[in-house]
Order: sequence, then C-alpha cells, then structure tokens
Amino acid sequence: MRAIWKGAVSFGLVSIAVKLYSATEEKDIRFHQVHRTDGGRIKYQRTCSVDGEVVSYDDIAKGYDIGGGEMVVLTDDDFADLPLTTSRAIDVLQFVPAEQIDPLLFAKAYYLEPEGQAAKPYVLLRDALTESDRVAVVKIAIRQREQLATLRVHENVLVLNTMLWPDEVRTPEFGFLDDDIETRPAELAMASSLIDSMAGSFQPDEFTDNYRAALQEVIDAKVEGREVVAPEEPEAAPAAAVDLMAALKASVERAKQARGESAPTKATPTPTKATPTKATKATKAAPAKKAAEPTPIKKAAAKKTAATKTTTAAKKSTPAKKAVKKSA
Repeated sequence: MRAIWKGAVSFGLVSIAVKLYSATEEKDIRFHQVHRTDGGRIKYQRTCSVDGEVVSYDDIAKGYDIGGGEMVVLTDDDFADLPLTTSRAIDVLQFVPAEQIDPLLFAKAYYLEPEGQAAKPYVLLRDALTESDRVAVVKIAIRQREQLATLRVHENVLVLNTMLWPDEVRTPEFGFLDDDIETRPAELAMASSLIDSMAGSFQPDEFTDNYRAALQEVIDAKVEGREVVAPEEPEAAPAAAVDLMAALKASVERAKQARGESAPTKATPTPTKATPTKATKATKAAPAKKAAEPTPIKKAAAKKTAATKTTTAAKKSTPAKKAVKKSA
C-alpha cells in the first residue's frame, strides 16, 4: 500500500505522527471506450465552449456557476488562505460512545500507521479507545477539504472514517410516514419468527459479487477463445402473495427448510366464517352422531317395550286358535 497523506493525531498535548492509507479498494471491472471496428481507444480533448480552442491543464481554473449564465472564476491563490487546506493535523474534538455515530454518516475508511518513534503513543491511544469502548470525533483536511471523521479500532489498527456533514444527509420525506398504518400482533409475531429463522452470524467472506465473477468469466473466455458456459438459471421467484400472513408463514417454512431444521409442511388455511376448518366441521358433526346413537338406558327400555309387545301379541293370538278348534 502507498501512503496518501502524512500528519499527526493531536489530542491534548499528545501528538502521534501517522501515515494514512486507503483501507478499501473498488473491485469493479473497468472498461475503456474503443472504436468498435478496430479497437482503437477513444480520446477526449479539453476544449473551450466559447472559442473552441484546446485548453492545457495550466490554463484551467475552477468556476462556480451563480446562475443566469454568469460564472465566478477561482484561482489557486483564492484557495490558499482557506482554513486547514494545508494542515497536517488530525485534531481530536471529543470521545463519544460508538453507538451514537449513525453509519449513514460514514463515507470512506483509511488505515493509520505510526511513523518513526510514534508507535508507543499510537498503541496507547488504540488500547485506551478499546478499553473505553469509545470513538474519537476528529477533523482532518484531505485534498484541500476539511472533513469530519472518527477514529476507531479495527483489528488492532486505528481506522479513520471520514464522515458526511449533518446537512449533507437528506431527510426522508415519504407519504406513508404520515399514514396511520397498524400491524396486527399475529403478523408481528410471525415476522419476528421469520427473523429468528434467518438469524445468523455475519461472516463477510461468505458473500461474493456474482455479477463480477460472471463478467470476469466472459472476459477470460474471450481471451482464451473458448465458448462461455451459461450458468444455471436460478429458481424463479415466487409470485407475490396477497395474504401477508400466508406469505410470512411460507417464508418461515422456506427458511427452516433451507437450514435443514424441518421438512416443509403445507400451510394451514386461516379459518374464516365462509370456510370452516375440518376441526370445526368435526366438532359440529359430533353431537349429531351421538344423538343418533341410543344410550344403554334407552336400549334397555326399548328391549322391555319390545318384549311387552311380543307378550301381548302372543296372548291375543292364543284365544283365536281355540275358537277355531271349537267350531270344528
């Protein structure tokens, strides 16, 4: 890595000489604009819009558009007396709890390396920040611009994160924020269940830029003169569900299946007045079934009644037979 800035961290009467290095780098695949027919690079010239002449870097100044077609031209001398443009100090303003800094404010990250004999005070500041669980709010001038930043510890190295100024963060002004939207407890519970089923420990190395990898494969195939093998098409995303609860339940089951926790089960339809569940139907049918089946006491009464009828019928039939014999 190459140092892009040298200066000193200053807090109180302590000064720590440091070098500044970019902590991140973009991995995007970059292209040049070329002529389609012969591959020649496309070049651009700096021309003046007024006289059409080509302008060298020495004759280029900074201009501020004030509107109405008027431009204010600023030279290097105009920037020379601005505060902190040439300062080589990282001034510590205060130490604050880390959770008070909204990540939305962070812009770019830099590593700080101690220079010369500054290793001991560097390590002292590092250990003190770790022990207090705080970050230092600082000001620094990089590339002729004063910036707000923080100093924190990452893998035993001091990291400077430049920050946006508060007036550079836009206020979210969306219509739905004024609407009275309520969520049902059951929906909130199901959403929490979905979050629990997808909970994990963040490991950055587990995630990759699939687009960049596929694009690099295309470039390598072009260079080697081979055919690009098309990757397998991913599963089509399921259609958006109209019922929020049904979508949440299906999502929980899908997440559990992906983690191998349990086999997928069919979602039970939500009971409604129009569509009773099987359990409701069974409950309603049960009393009718029991009513149709006689109890043991009723069975005994029925047997007694049947026996009485049989005896009466037998008594009536006996005299009739005697009468027949007598007439004969």
